[in-house]
Amino acid sequence: MKKNYFIFSLIITISVTNAQTKHFTVIKNNAATPVKNQGHSGTCWCYSSTAMTESELLLKKLPEPDLSETYTVYNLYIDKAVKYIRRRGNTRFTEGGLGQDMLNAVASFGAMPQEVYPGIGGDTIMAHNYKMAGRLKNYLDSVLAANPDTIPLNWKDGFVQILNSYLGRPPGEFDYQGKHYTPESFAAAYISEKPSDFIGLTSFTHHPFYTAFAMEVPDNYNSNIYYNLPLDELISTTKACIEKGYTLTWDADISNMGFRQETGIAEWVANAGDSAAFPFFTEPAFTQAARQDLFDRQVTQDDHLMQITGIAKDENGKAYFIVKNSWGEAEPYKGYIYVSIPYFAINTISVIVNKKALPGNALKRLVMN
Repeated sequence: MKKNYFIFSLIITISVTNAQTKHFTVIKNNAATPVKNQGHSGTCWCYSSTAMTESELLLKKLPEPDLSETYTVYNLYIDKAVKYIRRRGNTRFTEGGLGQDMLNAVASFGAMPQEVYPGIGGDTIMAHNYKMAGRLKNYLDSVLAANPDTIPLNWKDGFVQILNSYLGRPPGEFDYQGKHYTPESFAAAYISEKPSDFIGLTSFTHHPFYTAFAMEVPDNYNSNIYYNLPLDELISTTKACIEKGYTLTWDADISNMGFRQETGIAEWVANAGDSAAFPFFTEPAFTQAARQDLFDRQVTQDDHLMQITGIAKDENGKAYFIVKNSWGEAEPYKGYIYVSIPYFAINTISVIVNKKALPGNALKRLVMN
């Protein structure tokens, strides 16, 4: 999901000195919680989907929430480990994941506030140190190598010990705003939506449109399902969801040279010559065929997940999605980036959104096929 993710995350430490040459007018920008910093970790899937969940709470006019990403990450590492051992190492074990994984984790393990369980380091540049994943996988591989026929029932003890050393042990129960909770009861009280209340959308031609399939990307270790739309409908549906007041989790490729967090703008650079003129160049026309070709050749991969919060236009009327990243309050837009429609069209792997946000008969048409 992330190529050299920890290098990308260090962009937040760079001061932007270039004068801004584009001026944006916000058409619609939905409520979102403050920008966070995933630090030296590959857990953008959790930060983005947690941000979407927090925006859902703001949409209900609830007090500004701050949910613990570390709690979700902690439990899903254990979930991944169990699957890895049961499948004798024949599955993926990395930091990566997809947006539905966070939603599934809340349903299975509950949730808790950040102030209750910030993890060791909290929201700092060293949170969820990327070295942890390597140590955990090495431990699992050593268990499999030492016990090829019979796995000891207590194998998980050593795994959890390593996990606790990096993240800290989460509490089994806690007090919050004058009430006593378990993770499960907290989730029940604050997060009414279930995984089934959300839908994943994508657009590829190697599956029929208006059908569902498990996305063929390495980090989809849970075989999460996505509904397939023609590209123009994926774009129009994303816009419509924003207009209805909802935010989306966005899985995208950010390795394209046109993704420039340091300038706060992402535009599709298809030709190296356009890079010098960035951001003042004419983006090439995007097509379904071009998108599919780049995905099939694995030029487009699921590098990074973020939260789409709104829509804006530049001084020439060109539309952009407003996207909240998780690399801290990077300049010039304090952690946000304006993503052009061509960039979105070519580099999107998928989006996740509340089913209530879908326009018209879109949901009915999708689920009936």
